[in-house]
Amino acid sequence: MNAPSPHHEQEEEEGDVFLEESDIIQEIPIDEEAELPEADDEQGSDADDSVIEGPDDSIHIFTGHSGELYALACSPIDARLVATGGGDDRGFMWKIGQGDWAFELSGQKESVTTLAFSADGQLLACGSFDGLVRVWDVSSNTLKCTLEGPAAGIEWVRWHPRGHLVLAGSEDCNVWMWNADKGAYLNMFTGHGGSVTCGDFTPDGKLVCTGSNDATLRIWNPRTGESIHVLRGHPYHTGALTCLAISPDSALALTGSDDSSVHVVNISTGKVVSSLIAHSDSVECVGFAHSGLWAATGSLDQKLIVWDMQHSAPRCTCDHEHGVTCLSWLGASRYIATGCVDGKVRVWDGLSGKLCENLQRAF
Repeated sequence: MNAPSPHHEQEEEEGDVFLEESDIIQEIPIDEEAELPEADDEQGSDADDSVIEGPDDSIHIFTGHSGELYALACSPIDARLVATGGGDDRGFMWKIGQGDWAFELSGQKESVTTLAFSADGQLLACGSFDGLVRVWDVSSNTLKCTLEGPAAGIEWVRWHPRGHLVLAGSEDCNVWMWNADKGAYLNMFTGHGGSVTCGDFTPDGKLVCTGSNDATLRIWNPRTGESIHVLRGHPYHTGALTCLAISPDSALALTGSDDSSVHVVNISTGKVVSSLIAHSDSVECVGFAHSGLWAATGSLDQKLIVWDMQHSAPRCTCDHEHGVTCLSWLGASRYIATGCVDGKVRVWDGLSGKLCENLQRAF
């Protein structure tokens, strides 16, 4: 390293440094009448120039929305048919690869928060912050009925696995059930002390499981509205429940919480049978594999963990660059798709934990 010059040392000791006439290299004239750009404009221009378009792996782009998307559902009988809803108070049905067709789910007054197709694909339920569930006939693109009752926004909607019964969890702390064919109210399940954040029918259709911000899981008789089991306190969650999945054989409920824990509950006994402790931040999504032998959990700690359910042990961990917010097992395969805070979709091998696809959309 070269030693500093005596002149440089002198400048540092003196503090302030002034330019002399002889230091001027070039003089540039300035038009005093010209308007200088605002600081925000200059920054905005630089920001625009710095945008780098990355690869685009999408095969279809739907541009009907003008705000954030909050909900998406795919038809169980038509792989091309998709429903989306968002913060622009609009919902749509549209088809992949058919850019000239879209049907708007009109009449929305608030953000569309949740969407679900019935098991036979004939009906689409659309829940929103206005507390209403609107049911649409998919074949005729008509509004079949509007289901009323909840006094606050709808968190989620689910269909009975073998009929047109609609189940919805609400911010009013209740769970509601209607007959969509008749547009008739059937039952209200009361007992939660906070917004009902997750829930579903068991795959055999005999029971209902719901989770809430009150840190409890409730198991219900859908015919009577009776709460059969309530799980709260040790060794269960200490924070709000964020997600729930039920095993294909209707025996187990898998729940995640913002306290970073995951618990497995025996639905028949209402007892915690195991605790899957590995995450360090809020668990945002859980799901069973088609076989029921494996499960996957995703968290804001940037990890997807695949679990061996027979031994309640991690099989593999898939590291992300940002928090994991949603996941889906791909049919009966061993592959899992994850959605992430960074806006990317990744596909993982659930056996090896290796990344198969890193799908992104250029903006």
